[in-house]
Amino acid sequence: MRIDGTRSNDRATEVVLAYLSAFNRGDWAAMLELLDDGVVHDFNPGQRQTGKTAFAAYLQARSETREQLRDIVVMTSPDGARAAAEYMAHGESDAPSRRGVNRQRYVLPGGMFFAIHEGQIARVSNYQQRQVAAPGS
Repeated sequence: MRIDGTRSNDRATEVVLAYLSAFNRGDWAAMLELLDDGVVHDFNPGQRQTGKTAFAAYLQARSETREQLRDIVVMTSPDGARAAAEYMAHGESDAPSRRGVNRQRYVLPGGMFFAIHEGQIARVSNYQQRQVAAPGS
């Protein structure tokens, strides 16, 4: 198999990798550029938003969380209309405890599913293992 960027699934892989790379850089503007104006965004716990404006607000709300996606594997359908990415999320977040709020590190498995239309992401669905509080926290 030759991957040369001319096949639909090659282009879908490039779009997904560009999206995930922008996420890891915290480059929200670059992420938004890859989205269709009417993007559908499904995220934990079962919520759905539609449109770039709603997606931008979601990114702003999570700007306090530092997270990097690693060990990324991207899979695409032969026609390039659908893609999936499996990854390990490495991050830090504030977690309430009996002593106040503590910054905790985590490593969690996750996945994203994409619908791609005319070179842009029309849907992204995020699924990530939820953090489990450590005993005694």
